[in-house]
Amino acid sequence: MRKKPIEELGRLSVEAFRVAPKLPLRVALDEVRSRYNVGSLLRSCDAFRVERVYLGGFTPSPPHPEIHRSALGAEESVAWEKISALPALLEQLRAAGWRVIGAEHTDASVPLWEFAWPAGPLLIVLGNEITGISEAVLARCEFAVEIPQFGTKHSFNVAVAGGIVLYEAVRHLKAVGAFGSGLSL
Repeated sequence: MRKKPIEELGRLSVEAFRVAPKLPLRVALDEVRSRYNVGSLLRSCDAFRVERVYLGGFTPSPPHPEIHRSALGAEESVAWEKISALPALLEQLRAAGWRVIGAEHTDASVPLWEFAWPAGPLLIVLGNEITGISEAVLARCEFAVEIPQFGTKHSFNVAVAGGIVLYEAVRHLKAVGAFGSGLSL
């Protein structure tokens, strides 16, 4: 076994990424506080070729050195949009056929490994590091998933949780053939 050099990984340039086909997958951040978490999530969204990221409420947006430090430039490749009224946007997206899935502990949440992913384009909602998804945003989520945990803590860091949920969403999209139209592994 040998470690591959960057040249062998076949990564796209920022310009090529911007015009490349994306998965029918978007992410909404609801009042995420940390610029480092925003940057890390943008980096994960780049890795999973997410179509768009919505930065809701007081979620910080690029450009900022702390976002850049953890995003490693993904703030330049991933399409993102600052949204002041995230609940209204979620209503519009649901009306347009997007399936809105909140990553939150609720009385109706399903463990991520048991979740029956719906058909259609997917929008994953991630909430504030302390308070989670706001009630107004959660009311617009059609589904809720939670990541099973077995320690003393009740939550993961939002960037870690986002990576886990995105990975499972991408596994589902691959299984249903969403990797057509120029997308490959």
